[in-house]
Amino acid sequence: MHLLEALFLGVIQGLTEFLPISSSAHLRIVGTFTGSGEDPGAAFTAITQIGTEAAVVVFFWRDITRIIGHWCRSLVGKLPRNDPDTRMGWLIIIGSVPIVLLGLLFQDQIETVLRSMWIVATMLIVFGILLGIADYVGAKRRKLDQITYPHGILYGIAQALALIPGVSRSGGTITMGLFLGYERAAAARYAFLLAIPAVFGSGFYQVFKSWDAPNQYFSMAETIAATGIAFVVALGVIAFFMSWISKRSFLPFVIYRILLGVTLFVLLGTGVIAG
Repeated sequence: MHLLEALFLGVIQGLTEFLPISSSAHLRIVGTFTGSGEDPGAAFTAITQIGTEAAVVVFFWRDITRIIGHWCRSLVGKLPRNDPDTRMGWLIIIGSVPIVLLGLLFQDQIETVLRSMWIVATMLIVFGILLGIADYVGAKRRKLDQITYPHGILYGIAQALALIPGVSRSGGTITMGLFLGYERAAAARYAFLLAIPAVFGSGFYQVFKSWDAPNQYFSMAETIAATGIAFVVALGVIAFFMSWISKRSFLPFVIYRILLGVTLFVLLGTGVIAG
């Protein structure tokens, strides 16, 4: 049964990681209704995100290899530093700094108090509303090659807020991009690329930290199986999401977040689930 639960949570991770609805919140919520009746934990969440981020690497493979190649060539003077792909490499590095610093500083809180269901419900609603406002008022004129270094830092701060379940890594960064005037597809593309260092770093750190950890509900083998399922599902979700936002707004995701948050408050207030 543990394996089936892990695989089911892997599917949830794959479905929700790249939609602006918070995968960590969904794992937190769904875990409450599985056999364990408990939060699957920050470690399980971080490790299964390796699978979804591997899907990003596969989907954006040409972009990633080109960015890395140009960035490395610029270091030895074979390309100018204002080359667009070289700049993107630096933007990803700079934008990753806030989440690394805050993740290290607030690691204990991230793994404990910030996983409260009350906080999850609040963040779902608040950041759902912010996404809706950003999508409505954002100019949507700037393209990916117009991202500046200050904007990269602001993106990074928005990504760091996703350490709190309910915010959403993609949702937070896309919201920031929309407020800054970027096109929906450009905001999402940079958000996905920006997540790669942070997710892999956090995930492999948790693998090392949890390998022999006692009292884990899911074994490492079950967690790895869930990670594989998350990878397969996420590939399809990325393709769907990039196609969706090129033609449609984020309104359905905004409505979903608000309804889910309100439902959580009702369940918490009536004692159906514990906070």
